[in-house]
Amino acid sequence: MSLLVVNNLGKAYCSYSSEWQRIARWFYLPVKPQEEHWTLKHISFSIEPGEAIGIVGQNGAGKSTLLKMITGTLQPTEGSVQINGRIAAILELGMGFNPELTGRQNVHYAAGLMGFKAEQIEQAMPEIEAFAEIGEYFDEPVRTYSSGMQMRVAFSVATAFRPEILIVDEALSVGDSYFQHKSFNRIREFQEQGTTLLIVSHDRGSIQSLCNRALLLEHGSIIKDGAPEEVMDFYNAIIAEKENTKVQARQLEDGSVQTRSGTGEASIESVGLYNAKAEPIEFVSVGEPVSLRIITRINSDIPELVMGYMIKDRLGQPVFGTNTHHLGCKLESLRAGETLEYRFSFPANLGVGSYSIAVALHTTDIHISCNYEWCDLALVFNVINASKTPFVGLAWIPPTVECYR
Repeated sequence: MSLLVVNNLGKAYCSYSSEWQRIARWFYLPVKPQEEHWTLKHISFSIEPGEAIGIVGQNGAGKSTLLKMITGTLQPTEGSVQINGRIAAILELGMGFNPELTGRQNVHYAAGLMGFKAEQIEQAMPEIEAFAEIGEYFDEPVRTYSSGMQMRVAFSVATAFRPEILIVDEALSVGDSYFQHKSFNRIREFQEQGTTLLIVSHDRGSIQSLCNRALLLEHGSIIKDGAPEEVMDFYNAIIAEKENTKVQARQLEDGSVQTRSGTGEASIESVGLYNAKAEPIEFVSVGEPVSLRIITRINSDIPELVMGYMIKDRLGQPVFGTNTHHLGCKLESLRAGETLEYRFSFPANLGVGSYSIAVALHTTDIHISCNYEWCDLALVFNVINASKTPFVGLAWIPPTVECYR
């Protein structure tokens, strides 16, 4: 049985020529609104036990509205939400805390609204207080809290009891890095115990490290539902999209989906990885010197060209990236028909595993400006440990060691 089923969900905000018409609509009388604006329409998906779903999209796409309707704090205009389990949600900073009450009192209030009895809340209170780590402020009015302190208490009470479904909006972006790490560790612990996760975030790393599926919202509709790396690549292309930009996605032989976008004034002809003997390679030894060679073609006269690349791990998270703007090697006044070859040489100080390379042609320091072409999964290679001492992780950073007694 699915834990959550969203069926044809939609939300419209209406304006009427008079208050009487609005009241008549409350009683389902056939009154036509003066104006109708749909923030979400035809949203359908289901979530199975143990899944971790990331919801991404630009501001105004309808992400927060969707979560509010799932949790019941906002009523849909059409469609339905079926929930088969207990939900814990952090949708807005403070979870509706009363600013005049202390943190401890607000914990009682919030946990009570979640359905827990006073004895259960009292039993969990020491752990909630310890996890929040705000010291004596726990017994001070919430109006004296910083936004980060509110986030600490809100997250602590929402996760004091493991739910079947945990829903987190952008709230975790507030606060210090220490508590963010601590919060994500708790989320991972819940996942290991079977909790289903639904998270909204603009942080690509969070989505790809926590989730096994992602939904992309655009103009109130789901336009992509798939693997996090595939969805985030497509989202990245949409952000860079300009008036004449084309966004294309195609399935590769290994089943992965490659996303390309750009206006086309310059294009990527080939991408290859070579060893010190100038031989093309697919398997690289840890620390081996390699050369990334990228051949590009200029299709129209352009004033400037910057070439960038990004190495990603198997989950699509960035490992290292740079471009010719930062390296002081950008080119100017290029003519149609020219062919260029870039060579980036570096030691493969990477951990054992599979990696991909994304490449981009653009102007200035980021690809969002005049994105001529962006191509994810332009190259895939594997790193093996043929001669180094054993280690774990994404980077090879060999230390020297001294021991004193």
